[in-house]
Amino acid sequence: MLLLDLSGLGYLVFGTKAGQSPTGAQWTLAVIAFAVALVSHRRLLVNLTAQSGLLVVAFVVLDDTTINQVGASWALLELTMSSRRPRTGWVAAGALAVIAAFNPSPSGHSAEGIAGTVFGVLVYVGLPLLVGTVVRTNRELARQAEERVRADQLRRESESRAARADERSAIARELHDVVAHHVASMVLRVGVARHVLTDLDPRVGAVFDDVHATGTAALADLRGLVAVLRDPDVAHGDAALTSIEPSALPTALGAAVDRARQAGVTVEAEVDPAVGALDAVRGLAVLRLTQEALTNVVKHAGTSARARLSVSVVDDAVQWEVSDDGRGWAPAAMPPGGGHGITGMRERVEVLGGQLDAGPVGTGWRVRTVLPARASTDAGSSPGGPSSVPGVSPTGAGAPTAGRAGAASPPPGSGGPYATESA
Repeated sequence: MLLLDLSGLGYLVFGTKAGQSPTGAQWTLAVIAFAVALVSHRRLLVNLTAQSGLLVVAFVVLDDTTINQVGASWALLELTMSSRRPRTGWVAAGALAVIAAFNPSPSGHSAEGIAGTVFGVLVYVGLPLLVGTVVRTNRELARQAEERVRADQLRRESESRAARADERSAIARELHDVVAHHVASMVLRVGVARHVLTDLDPRVGAVFDDVHATGTAALADLRGLVAVLRDPDVAHGDAALTSIEPSALPTALGAAVDRARQAGVTVEAEVDPAVGALDAVRGLAVLRLTQEALTNVVKHAGTSARARLSVSVVDDAVQWEVSDDGRGWAPAAMPPGGGHGITGMRERVEVLGGQLDAGPVGTGWRVRTVLPARASTDAGSSPGGPSSVPGVSPTGAGAPTAGRAGAASPPPGSGGPYATESA
């Protein structure tokens, strides 16, 4: 609007009809029109009414009404573009056309005068009405297109949520009807055997007790997992399903080490007491990584192997490592396509902004990682980014994804084919 007013001022100074200087009345009506346009540019109907009134006065007192005609036409254009109801623009255009039609023509009522009046109405009224209608229509079409895009996006999201819910329900049914059933059956049979066989060797009794306790804990975990699959919101309301109490982490790690020792593996554990102050998410990750790694040692390195667990906290970053010497290695039956132990461990680590290094070391096997400080994780460290584990390349070189389980003839005394074997 300011640019339009400046162009009108330039017309008055340099481009009036017949090169005549503008009169005082012409300056007065022009300045009023400029001021009204600036003040009322957001009140479109008020602006059009004022500009139309000034145009009527200009028809009466001025010979050159260009400034006031342009002001009225521009007001009509803005009103037509922005009005929510098309009828408003048409009514305003009709009123302005009536005003423009009564403009006295120098040619009077001759054919030339009538043609000039009609042309003036078409230019000063028809053109703004046409342009304003096109702009308003395009805006409305764009708005409708955006609404359709949003509706399609909401529909796709709804379908995706429904598909995920169906998939979770199917997995929950399988876990409940197959896995949990068999685990419960094993726990029940172990309990019956422990009750019936009263004269067992104490060591055998201890094994029965451990198997019974492990199965009972597995059933509890399965119940929690089934609950989460059937209702993901449960995980947000029950922290026990997604985390571990930080103060209980050292005890839980000790239990995992004791279980491996009961299986016959010699385990050296170095656990920093500071792990008891970790946040619940990283604490759970450390526990699950330890359980998975020690279980793989028992399954693939053999009961005569020696394993070492190291967990330390340095500058709030958790340095975790499990290694073994590979003694007693024996091939283990692998499911078709390999297991998913290391894959699951790597995914768990990458979610927290770290990177897992898994591979052979000497005659054994080593798995290690660094879980970054919580602050750096919150700041947006990208999963799978450069690892802070010494010797780990950014692309994870040296950490095979399929492990040595698929090797035709693993070397004697190697760390075993548990790179992808599930616990």
